Amino acid sequence: MIFKIVTLFLVVMGVLAMFGKLHWLGGKRLASGKCRHCGRYRIGRGACPCGKDEHS
Repeated sequence: MIFKIVTLFLVVMGVLAMFGKLHWLGGKRLASGKCRHCGRYRIGRGACPCGKDEHS
């Protein structure tokens, strides 16, 4: 019984990982939240801490 539960859990985690790799699930929004110069993710609307990218 416990083997079935562990197997089912691993299968569900694998399916979730595959969906997480898909780029059409918010990929554009995540890409636009990156700094064009250093590649860091920006949080909020302010400038990047590297100082090279103004908020867009």
